[in-house]
Amino acid sequence: MRVSRLSAATAALILSTQVSAQTYTDCNPREQTGCPADPALSGSASFDFTRGAQHNWTTSGTVTYSSSTGAGFTVANKGDSPLITSDFYIMWGHLEVVLQSAPGTGIVSSIVMQSDTLDEIDLEFLGGDASSVQTNYFGHGDTSEYNRAQTIAMSNNQHSFHTYTIDWTANMIVWQIDGTTVRSMSPATANSGQYPQTPMMIKIGIWAGGDPSNPSGTINWAGGTTDYSKGPFTMYCKSVSVIDYSTGSEYVYTSKSGTADSISAVGGSVDGNKAATASVATDASAATITSSGGEAPIPWSGTHRETSSWSTPNIWPWVSTATASITNSNPSSEHTTSGGGKLAPLTVSQKYFPVYFISASVVFGLLFPLWR
Repeated sequence: MRVSRLSAATAALILSTQVSAQTYTDCNPREQTGCPADPALSGSASFDFTRGAQHNWTTSGTVTYSSSTGAGFTVANKGDSPLITSDFYIMWGHLEVVLQSAPGTGIVSSIVMQSDTLDEIDLEFLGGDASSVQTNYFGHGDTSEYNRAQTIAMSNNQHSFHTYTIDWTANMIVWQIDGTTVRSMSPATANSGQYPQTPMMIKIGIWAGGDPSNPSGTINWAGGTTDYSKGPFTMYCKSVSVIDYSTGSEYVYTSKSGTADSISAVGGSVDGNKAATASVATDASAATITSSGGEAPIPWSGTHRETSSWSTPNIWPWVSTATASITNSNPSSEHTTSGGGKLAPLTVSQKYFPVYFISASVVFGLLFPLWR
């Protein structure tokens, strides 16, 4: 029996949608084979958000831009959770973010490095406490222990900009604030098997951990229930600078081990940009650690799987309820590499393949009927 051209087009669209979903659905290389390769930064880049929206970042929710404060991330209503996510990954590297955190009880401002295997390195700011920042890490999304977080005392982070740095190598993770090391950790001092060691993307955003619909453990961790009538609550990010300590066009997992040894750099090498490794002090003696993770579980807001009854927010990683939008008051939306050039957007094959594939599939279905 002959199938109509419209039905053929529909079938082609369904097939192409499935292919698209397979390409862009989260894929954990420790659990699945054939996960998409991670596009590599392979070098260094600086992103100046005071000049507007930047290439190589995907926006979720509404982000505004101004020449004085850069990117603005605002929680005004329930469900608001604006986020920018890098379209590139780094395999060992250096991250600097110039940021002013948001005020507001229960409001959480976040800087996160995260891998496909759910390795994470985090900086979190609670809106009810302007004088501290929480540092944390996870390996493979393991939340069986909650003794990794450290809360660091600092000067007012809600009314002034500070430079937050994460330097990540095979030998050490260093957290810095305004050039001063506040925490460092080696594989030997990390929880067994939990040292982050797979290619990371970067996420910067804000969300309401104190939303009344969140689990009580999350609300307590976030500092209390959020009162939206006292908002809006806004975090600002002026700039982001990134160095990838590896080279190549993309990073591929060669096994399900989730270890650095399983990562292959296509057209380059892991640690191939080692000469660019930043010189950072690993001594954190100057930092004041006001609290460390203990036996009580901290409902940490990572994308890792939750293994206890203390649920993490279901809106992470800031899955916005609204369509992404950008308000840009600046004429320029460029960013520069360390050499002064412009880092080109990701290639068409990386960024727009699903759109082209769907379109081609529909046309094919209309032109060539299916026969049974």
